[in-house]
This record gives sequence, structure tokens and C-alpha cells, in this order.
Amino acid sequence: MKCLVTGGAGFVGSHLCEALAKDHEVFCLDNLSTGKKENIQNPEIKFIKADVLDKNGLERIFDKNGFDWVFHYAAIVGVKRTLRNPIGVLEDVHGIENVLDLSRKYSVEKVLFASSSEVYGQPVEIPEREDGHLNAKMPYAVTKLFGENLLKAYYEKYGLKTTSLRFFNVYGPRQDSSDYGFVVGIFIKQVLNNERPTIFGNGSQTRDFVYINDNIEATIKAMESEKTDGEVINIGTGMPVSILHLAKIIIELCGKDLKPDYIGNRREDIKHRFPDVSKMMELIEFTPRYSLEEGLKKTISWYQNGR
Repeated sequence: MKCLVTGGAGFVGSHLCEALAKDHEVFCLDNLSTGKKENIQNPEIKFIKADVLDKNGLERIFDKNGFDWVFHYAAIVGVKRTLRNPIGVLEDVHGIENVLDLSRKYSVEKVLFASSSEVYGQPVEIPEREDGHLNAKMPYAVTKLFGENLLKAYYEKYGLKTTSLRFFNVYGPRQDSSDYGFVVGIFIKQVLNNERPTIFGNGSQTRDFVYINDNIEATIKAMESEKTDGEVINIGTGMPVSILHLAKIIIELCGKDLKPDYIGNRREDIKHRFPDVSKMMELIEFTPRYSLEEGLKKTISWYQNGR
């Protein structure tokens, strides 16, 4: 297959490009606002610097290459970044529209959209089910939910095969560990620097942490399966982990003698978030392979070896 990955130079996108390149022809499209070209090491992956918001430029790329599969990952990511630029986040809607419109026009076989567990917002029920209550309020969550609905509309109205995957907390090598990054990378960076990992509140809040290799395997299986056409699917482990437990495991695996640093509660921090993964297991017959400890060991090793 000829595959396009938008946002392909980012953390998750770059791993996806690498995995797809083992069997397919891969084009990585990224505007490099947060992605990094050095994330793409395989010379067979064709890098295109472009922005999905530029529909004319994007159309030239579709017209020239004739893609079979499109994975739409381009988006503004990171809690801090999305809160500081809410208008920019909402503009991602136009990128979703452009990708779908051109995929339909140029007869793409299937489009897969990287959605997010953020669409659940403050949970009404645990675990969170795809057909359960949604509570999207923040711009990032609203944009992702809009994208899911738009993909479903293109599937039902035009017959364009689409799948939306709600990613829970993905972690692994290359993840941003700056203040604009994500908790696993931030904790590892702090601990390796002999700093106490900072926890908001008492650390009892829970998340579902998915190692990047599991996320990628599930994604490719979802793209390949006809059972996922028109569907929205949670991608997670179904096993909640407290932030305090995460910090303690990272401290232990790094071989440090540190204790977490508890600071004030962050605004509207979600107390619990983990998915019902029965639909994932049924439709793509996938069960995560990596335990939290195994995934963290690989991630820590990447940081220790100078990335």
C-alpha cells in the first residue's frame, strides 16, 4: 500500500511510519511545528514538509502520489500547548476536513484518525465505553470529537472507509519530556536528573498507559480490518495505574532514592480515565503485549542512552 501519515514526524506518527515502512511505501507529512525531522531515520520513508491546513498544497500532494491509506495524526498536542493556543487547536478542524475531502476525491481506500481519550472529559462512568457518555469541553477534546463525527459522516454518506481510534496515554521513546510534554517523559527526565517527580494532588488519579509498540500494532490491525470500517475504538490496556504508582515504578527502575514532590492540584485534572477495551479485542483481536514495567524499561533506556 502507498501510505500517507500526517503529523508523521511526531512521537506516535514517526513510530507508525517506521512500522508501516516494513511492508508499505510511506510518505511522512509534517509542518515541523512540534514534530522533528530527525525522528524519521529510515531513508525509504519519503518526508514532505507541508501543512494539512493548506488545502491547495495538500491537494497537489494527493494528486501526485495516489495514496491507498491515509493516517491523520497532524494536530496541536500537549496539555500546556493546547490550553495556551485554543484557537489554533480549533483550526485543526479544517485539517480534518481537508484530509477527508481529498481522500474522497482521490479515491483513498481508507482513512484512520488519531482521536483521543480526552473526548470523555470528566468521566461519568468507568471504564469508559465507546457508546457511553461523552463530556468533551476543552478545545482539543471538542476537535477530536468533531473529527470522529466527520469521519463517520463521510463513511455513511460517501462510502469512504474510515476508522477513529481513541488513544489513551501512549508513552515510549521520542515522547516530549519538556514542560509541554507528557507525564511519563516528564517523570523520567526528572528522576534521571535526580529531581523529585512532581505530582499534582495526592497522586491517586489514574490513567491507562499504553506502550508505543502496542499502540502501533493495534493501529495497523485496525487499518487492515474491514470490521473497523465506520467504527470508533478505544486503544488502551484496560488497566488503570495511579500517577503515584507510576512515579514510584520509574524511581525504582532508574535506581534512584527519591520521593515524589506533591504540589497543588492542577485545574480540573481528570480523576480517573481508563477504557473498556472489549471492542478493541473483538474487532481487531488485539491484546497489548507490554507490561507497564517492560515498556518503562525500554523508554528509560532510550533516555539514558542519549536518545
